Amino acid sequence: MPKPAGVDSPPTPAVGLGALLADRELELRLVVAGPEPAEVHGVHASEMADPSPYLLGGELLLTAGAGLAEPQAGPASGADDAADAYVRRLVGSGVAALGFGVAPLHAEVPAELVRACTRHRLPLLEVPPRTRFTAVARAVWRLMAEARTRELRRVTEAQQALAAAAARPDPVPAVLSRLAASLGGHVRLWPDGRAAGSPVPPEAPAVPAALDALLARVGRADGPATATDQADGRHLAAYAL
Repeated sequence: MPKPAGVDSPPTPAVGLGALLADRELELRLVVAGPEPAEVHGVHASEMADPSPYLLGGELLLTAGAGLAEPQAGPASGADDAADAYVRRLVGSGVAALGFGVAPLHAEVPAELVRACTRHRLPLLEVPPRTRFTAVARAVWRLMAEARTRELRRVTEAQQALAAAAARPDPVPAVLSRLAASLGGHVRLWPDGRAAGSPVPPEAPAVPAALDALLARVGRADGPATATDQADGRHLAAYAL
């Protein structure tokens, strides 16, 4: 789910929630799906009514519901209000998903929590009694390590491909083409003007001007060696050669 303004995820490889749900040993069940595939950057377990001061954003928060209203205690509207406030705090902290451990405190995921997560579009998982929270955390760290290994392999292969392209008789277009393919985007050499890769789509009209400004900024004698920017939802980066 999109992060609230000002909330940044930790610098760790993301683990798709789908990968955790696919782990048969965990037997997690998706109760509420978010508006888009959630990405988990860490795991935190807390029974606090407000764990937000201890969150960085991007976590799968695990709880047994000790901080929520007791089952069948008080009017339903009071339980709904408490659950709604709880989920709003989590969403405001940038939590990626909520994992609720059933038993020993709750025999099932509280209905008011399901309603609140549905209302605020926070992914909600049911953690069965036989699955320990530490097992969920270990699965996340394992998937992160695998993602990091894949990324290192991808970077190494890209560097080797760029070195091979640079050794060709006409190295500039070869390097530009190889770099664009590795990034899956658009690459331009400034002020030469040569480019490679997919063209800037018409639904991103602000990208060309923003990219030109970024390249001119890095290209100055007193400019930075690197610079980044965002335009029309696209990530832009410039590097001095």
